[in-house]
Amino acid sequence: MQFGIFTVGDVARDPVSGRTPSEHERLKRMVETAVRAEQAGLDVFAMGEHHNPPFVPSSPTTVLGFIAAQTSRILLSTSTTLITTNDPVKLAEDYAMLQHLADGRVDLMMGRGNTGPVYPWFGKDIRDGIALAVENYALLRRLWREEPVDWEGKFRTPLQGFTSTPRPLDGVPPFVWHGSIRSPQIAEQAAYYGDGFFHNNIFWPADHTRRMIELYRTRFEHYGHGTAADAIVGLGGQTFMRPNSQDAIREFRPYFDHSPIYGGGPSLEDTMDQTPLSVGSPQQVIERTLAFRDYAGDYQRQLFAVDGMGLPHKAVLEQIDILGEQVVPVLRAEFAKNCPANVPDAPTHQSLVAAARRS
Repeated sequence: MQFGIFTVGDVARDPVSGRTPSEHERLKRMVETAVRAEQAGLDVFAMGEHHNPPFVPSSPTTVLGFIAAQTSRILLSTSTTLITTNDPVKLAEDYAMLQHLADGRVDLMMGRGNTGPVYPWFGKDIRDGIALAVENYALLRRLWREEPVDWEGKFRTPLQGFTSTPRPLDGVPPFVWHGSIRSPQIAEQAAYYGDGFFHNNIFWPADHTRRMIELYRTRFEHYGHGTAADAIVGLGGQTFMRPNSQDAIREFRPYFDHSPIYGGGPSLEDTMDQTPLSVGSPQQVIERTLAFRDYAGDYQRQLFAVDGMGLPHKAVLEQIDILGEQVVPVLRAEFAKNCPANVPDAPTHQSLVAAARRS
């Protein structure tokens, strides 16, 4: 099982110190968190894609390429690649390029994002969101797997005899997760292709997450990719830890209360009760995360949000260290217990290359 962290790259005021980092500082610190995650023994660093304030990650491949040059082991991913508003041709080129430069340590998560205005900014209509996700991804898959490509669709100009360059490393495209919080059509799309399905369940109750994952698993089996247990599932989560749970809650509360997402809604305690938000001691986070298996089954990837909302960089690095030293080793051992032998590991470039050679 893979464990890691993800970031949305927001620039937010620290409600305790009153300080707001610059965009330059935020980007540099995102890189530092990725490097620290590798040093802490985590498996994955993922970042989102946004094109509006207060977010800075408008070019994930640029940032991930910079991180690739400073790391050697950690897998670099996206927590959102906008399949709706990006040109599939450019996606094919950019992520194959990143795959080469990172020696295969790349996968990506396709999503529609959570910012409606991004559609007209890139000449698209938000009402076409699902249709864009379906058509664009179908073209992207062909661009990575065929040469040359002749293609005609609804949302972009036709292609005639086009070959995307560079070709995927070792002839094997990056593994793709389809990320969705609420759209069953995306779970269906992931199942149709036999790709991974990532449910970023941070804000959602367990029953909703269970239904989405069950839909994906059922349809994965329906399309002949294996049994429902063979499906590749990832989950999100958000955590803040201190040795003493009361200290964690006290320290995290002002960031929760002033968050544009959390603030003004249910209390911190109610949110922790109703969603996977875990604020407390490392043991409490371990117990809460292990409980995800009760409704998600045996799954392959667990990512935690540990930054954002104005949290001090020092505290973020401390969260990564706690994950690496106290939490993830226990989770690895506990998730491995009673896991059926037929449940696959999370795909890596090496495992995909080996599978391609066997076929």
